[in-house]
Amino acid sequence: MEESREAEFLPPDGPLREDVSRLGAMVGRMLAEQGGAAFFARVEQVRVAAIRRRREGASVDELADSLAGLEAPDAEALARAFATYFQAVNTAEQVHRIRRRRDYQREGSTPQPESLLDVLGRLKAEGVGADELLGWLDRLWIEPVFTAHPTEAVRRSLLEKEQAIVRSLIDGFDQHRTPQERKEDDDRIYMALSSGWQTAEASPVRPTVQDEHHHVGFYLANPIYRIVPALFEALAEALQTVYGIAAKLPQLLGFATWVGGDMDGNPNVGADTIAASLSTQRAHVIEHYAADVAALARLLSQTEGRVTVDVRLQQRLDDYRARFPAAAGKVRPRHADMPYRSLLTVIGARLEATHADDHSEGYTSVAELLDDLQLIAASLVDHRGLHAGAYAVQRLIRRVRTFGLHLARLDVRQDSRVHDDALAALLGNAAWPQLAPGERTQQLRDYASGKARFPISHADVVTSLYDVFATLGDARRRYGREAVGLYIISMARSAADVLAVLALARYGGLIENDSVPLNIAPLFETVDDLTNAPATLRALLDDPVYRQHLAARDNQQWVMLGYSDSGKDGGTLASRWGLQRAQVELLEVANAAGIQLAFFHGRGGSASRGGARITPALMSSPRGAVAGVLRVTEQGEVIHRKYGIRALALRNLEQTVGAVLRASLRPRETEPREERWREQMNALSASSRKTYRAFVEHEHFVDYFRSATPIDVIEQMTLGSRPASRRSMRGVHDLRAIPWVFAWTQCRSILPGWYGLGSALELGAQQFGKASLVEMARDWPFFSNLLDDVEMVLAKCDLDIAEAFSKLSGPLHGEFFGLIRDEFARTRHWLLQLKGGDVLLQGDPRLAASIRLRNPYVDPMSLLQVDLLQRWREGAGKDDALLRALVACVNGVAQGLQNTG
Repeated sequence: MEESREAEFLPPDGPLREDVSRLGAMVGRMLAEQGGAAFFARVEQVRVAAIRRRREGASVDELADSLAGLEAPDAEALARAFATYFQAVNTAEQVHRIRRRRDYQREGSTPQPESLLDVLGRLKAEGVGADELLGWLDRLWIEPVFTAHPTEAVRRSLLEKEQAIVRSLIDGFDQHRTPQERKEDDDRIYMALSSGWQTAEASPVRPTVQDEHHHVGFYLANPIYRIVPALFEALAEALQTVYGIAAKLPQLLGFATWVGGDMDGNPNVGADTIAASLSTQRAHVIEHYAADVAALARLLSQTEGRVTVDVRLQQRLDDYRARFPAAAGKVRPRHADMPYRSLLTVIGARLEATHADDHSEGYTSVAELLDDLQLIAASLVDHRGLHAGAYAVQRLIRRVRTFGLHLARLDVRQDSRVHDDALAALLGNAAWPQLAPGERTQQLRDYASGKARFPISHADVVTSLYDVFATLGDARRRYGREAVGLYIISMARSAADVLAVLALARYGGLIENDSVPLNIAPLFETVDDLTNAPATLRALLDDPVYRQHLAARDNQQWVMLGYSDSGKDGGTLASRWGLQRAQVELLEVANAAGIQLAFFHGRGGSASRGGARITPALMSSPRGAVAGVLRVTEQGEVIHRKYGIRALALRNLEQTVGAVLRASLRPRETEPREERWREQMNALSASSRKTYRAFVEHEHFVDYFRSATPIDVIEQMTLGSRPASRRSMRGVHDLRAIPWVFAWTQCRSILPGWYGLGSALELGAQQFGKASLVEMARDWPFFSNLLDDVEMVLAKCDLDIAEAFSKLSGPLHGEFFGLIRDEFARTRHWLLQLKGGDVLLQGDPRLAASIRLRNPYVDPMSLLQVDLLQRWREGAGKDDALLRALVACVNGVAQGLQNTG
């Protein structure tokens, strides 16, 4: 790989170049060992040809011809070889991010950009005083929400091997390691690479919901659990350094998940998976607490006569011996003179009883556990134990505050149409879903308020929903109220859709103090739904029954914004503008009604699904849209990229806290030109959507999409437990957003990320003048951030390879591909015109270099995929060997392009 690399690295990235070379050499040696010399020579031949094609700007035909007609096992091995190179490069880049972070910390003169030290320093320079900052910290709430949405299907065993490589590379940071130690590092890396090669990337069996839960649990209960205390310590240190204050920090962070609760379109999710997920999460977190408590018991060996302990601690121990004899019986007689160890032993036994649902001995609430731990910490601090164990106890306290006895809150999501079907059965009115929203609202009020009760129904849809709400009520009683998150209504279009949930929840017995203890969040997904969202919220807040419900929820209303389906529905520009405008108008409605509005952002990994760097995304939000709260979905390869390695998980959470603070305390200034810009953006959005819809609504579009992309392969992959489409594939609206983006990314056009923008900008330049658009691109964070995201997408595209895929559609190729190529050229031209550059990513040389490094290694897998796809389809999709090779290509391209869905 050496000959292509020297020019692809920036001068400060010399250590990255060394790591890539080191790993690349090991991959080459491993391929030769595992596949034989001839196989490795073949890999090298293809690699050199791909590099030459890029350097010389040659046609793809020669490279494509050299890959045509390979036997399926040979094609699969070749694709896996290039994918393994990508895994090495991706890992090296992750480790380099850790290295750069350590370099900043070691030098100490300049804080790392977007670190907490950097953010607090900026805020102080902008006039934020300590009291104002602490006031906002008390209001801060950040909640990443982990979903099972499939854009990655890497086995846990491979994730663990990757972590072994990362640890060995990090160990190499130590310049004083001996030659023997460095050899041992290389041996561990080589072993991980070799065993990884011998392991299938994904199971041939579609994962169950429980499998998805264990996958997400890998991140929650490992990297994230470990680094949470470090986040709060970094914030406390930054407060001390910048403001000179030692503040008691509020909770400010929690986690949630959809795994086991996302019923929307997934027949495998229901009351049983809700119960199973919550039970498994309880088990995971208690196991971690028990291990930490056992470690603390070994650490805190202080004995009577050497130290004094708080009298309350001794009283607690005496009380527990009487109240919990079985737990107290775990204390060994030889440890009876060790008060801390004795109490921690009882705590450990009580945790075991909690895990076993033993209500007589276990903890009934997280507050009881925290009280025990805080008593130990206070006694240590008061009796010269600050540096004799208090620090370790305080770290566990921080974890318990964050994860409770539930690990992560479980959200529940269901389609509004399922609720309507249940109500039709309960009311004996098959026409219920077709009634006007106002009429449905009127009929639902008495049921939503509890004044009327539905008759018992045994219809399947009614029974399943009854069980869901009954399970949620049981979960609140067993695991605490924090265990249950939001109830999200997909395809919410009216106030009646929200009242329907209230009515059905009462039917299922989810009632406390004559109120439904549930935060209900309508999800506005399509562009039209976003446009109508303010009117829907206004009608909801005007309803007396719902306002009574909201009063019991502290007058806070959650609204979820759908980035994925709005992008699929209207294209990137219409989607992003619809989301921006909806937030502004929804805030106006909420403020007029005197309620607090909080947004839940349903972002994906790709730019066309809202994926973006957190700081520019939040700083370009409307004023008041953040207000100390960030709840956002994390899914697929995004989870792995952000949270797979402890140091990077910590860096990501620090950036997130900093971005929320900046956007809340010092949002962008009011801009008098923005009213004009909004009017212009309305016109640009309408034009872009028109162009985009004309393309996807073309008479033959579905046939073209299914033949010019590998969507049929993606549908066969065992990525997740949920079907790829909601119904039969009659149109783009029936396909889920992730396979939609995934398919276009695989064929290298990444069309959803840019199509329609070029035509809109061209029309805008004619209507408003190029200078006006340049002004917007320069001075309006919303527009400049949008253009940055599109620029990144364009840089990852390869229209020559996309054309090779397009030719698979036969005569439809001539009908569609000219439109794609022309619109791509328009979009690229106008983006460069507005940004004042000559080449894409001129302002982000590190990202540009990373893409240039990867492209020659993605190309062979893409072209191999084209050939395999044609042959597989000619055999009516019945050749399993070809399918396995195709899946290897799909996984490899995903590794290379990174953000795929």
